[in-house]
Amino acid sequence: MEYFAGSCDVAVIGAGHAGIEAALAAARLGCETAIFTLNLDSVGNMPCNPAIGGSAKGHLVRELSCLGGEMPSAADKACIQYRMLNLGKGPAVHSLRAQADRREYQKVMKAALERQERLRLVQAEVVEIRLEGGAVAGVVTASGALWRCRAAVICTGTYLRGRTVVGDVTASGGPDGMHASGPLAQCLSGLGLSLRRFKTGTPPRINARSVDFSKMEIQPGDQEPEPFTFDGETPPVNRAVCWLTYTNAKTHEIIRRNLDRSPLYNGVIHGVGPRYCPSIETKLVTFPDKERHQLFIEPMGLDTEELYIQGLSSSLPEDVQVEMVHSIAGLEHAVIQRFAYAIEYDCVDPTQLRPTLETKMIPGLYGAGQFNGSSGYEEAAVQGFVAGVNAALKLLGREPLILDRAGSYIGTLIDDLVTRGTNEPYRMMTSRSEYRLYLRQDNADIRLCPTGRELGLISEERYRRVLEKYHRIREEMTRLENTFVSPTPELNAFLAQHGQPPVSTGVSLAGLIRRPALSYDLTRPFDPGRPALPPQTVKEVEIQLKYAGYIDRQLRQIREFRRLEAKKLPEDLDYNALQGLRLEARQKLSQIRPATLGQATRISGVSPADAAALMVYLSAAQPPADEGKKEEK
Repeated sequence: MEYFAGSCDVAVIGAGHAGIEAALAAARLGCETAIFTLNLDSVGNMPCNPAIGGSAKGHLVRELSCLGGEMPSAADKACIQYRMLNLGKGPAVHSLRAQADRREYQKVMKAALERQERLRLVQAEVVEIRLEGGAVAGVVTASGALWRCRAAVICTGTYLRGRTVVGDVTASGGPDGMHASGPLAQCLSGLGLSLRRFKTGTPPRINARSVDFSKMEIQPGDQEPEPFTFDGETPPVNRAVCWLTYTNAKTHEIIRRNLDRSPLYNGVIHGVGPRYCPSIETKLVTFPDKERHQLFIEPMGLDTEELYIQGLSSSLPEDVQVEMVHSIAGLEHAVIQRFAYAIEYDCVDPTQLRPTLETKMIPGLYGAGQFNGSSGYEEAAVQGFVAGVNAALKLLGREPLILDRAGSYIGTLIDDLVTRGTNEPYRMMTSRSEYRLYLRQDNADIRLCPTGRELGLISEERYRRVLEKYHRIREEMTRLENTFVSPTPELNAFLAQHGQPPVSTGVSLAGLIRRPALSYDLTRPFDPGRPALPPQTVKEVEIQLKYAGYIDRQLRQIREFRRLEAKKLPEDLDYNALQGLRLEARQKLSQIRPATLGQATRISGVSPADAAALMVYLSAAQPPADEGKKEEK
């Protein structure tokens, strides 16, 4: 029997990484918020790898820190090993990854929800979105509790009609033995949302006491680890190590011999899996000539013997998993505590969403995370933040938060989803951003702290510190440009030592630092007046000096991008009536309904000629600025 349980402004469905950020953001912006989870013990769960960050994902977390999200500070409180990836490459792809204590992370996140003002954490299964006048008006739980609300954010992860698969054993369920959510999927379909079926998976977990680490390569953390939060409120400390081993010919023979028992290849699994995080079976089929594949052995936490085998995701039967694991160096006697499994789940076609992550057809209904077709904790968290912020801003009568792809990886992620859609679980990568040299993780603070401050989620004190930091950077760059070193024998000997041509005239310190083999630190002997600066400030100075030409070119590209983004397209524009558009373009534009000319050009199926036709329409529809002024007079 249905009963009235309470009222709130924003209801968040799911308390995973997306739901947490959505609920905290909405509450911190002043909205009464309720967050619902199937089980309080699954709040902030890491059902897959126990880590935060990684290639491009670290960028997302750094950006979230500068907007006022929770994941970065929670990670710094719960992570036990930090590594900066891709240091052998340019700064655009440097990405922080940290191994987390899985249970400590959950503890930190659950406490953040419980202690947040204007936020209520509820264990309940939401089965229905209630509408009034076509807009969100409430949510109903399986027990019949009606919660009145004005906006709802769906953050269902892999629970929406979730089905786990191990060999030929299938069961309705979510991660880690939790039950799935079925009725909500039926409700959403009934409301007109187009759902699709995706799939993901996870590797076996083993007991550390049964592992022979002497047969593996140790993977220590960085000597001077960097935190996800720029302020370094919780200085990172490396308290654990990871290990590296490999599959081999015997492993591959076992897998190939049992491919007919793999749900991926015998028709049991129908959902589309992630291309960039494939199962071990898929790796062997896709790369048949590769002799071995890397496997990272990662701790699940400091107070457990459970280890995660990164790279061995599978849905093979349990007996095959045992044989497969025991064929790997160091794991010959490994005791499996949790078997690998695949999980299928429902998600929405993200082209049904606006850049605010609100659904186009139902006002007040937002989506975030794996529900939107993405994969990964970090992708989920940033979408949850944007959806929660926008739900709150709409209710408060404020302008929406729309992050563009030229200003952040978060904007790139959301733009890709809502403009281009995805046919597989979407994963963020640095290659997805055409502006990656500008959108580095090291400068996320100056790019996004102004937005966080404007929202009211970044303090004035923190914003002041960011401005001071970049003032020092500009001062030091000016000093280096205007400080010259004479062409002494000592300088030329130094240059020869580093394979650089000699100089016959004075050279600025900035000019020296720009040379490929030299750095800020190496030039110290020729700079006696050098000020003492924090390491992160020094790093930023060096990056800006060395890559100045490339950064300037990218900034010019960004200005052109924003010129097109400034050209707004009417939401009710009849594309079928426009002259010059091809049939495919009319269909795609009518489906996506881009907000700007720039967004229209990024839709698959819209050609440069179609974009030109849209430009002609806008020119005809909008009189020149001076003409408009005459009419006003």
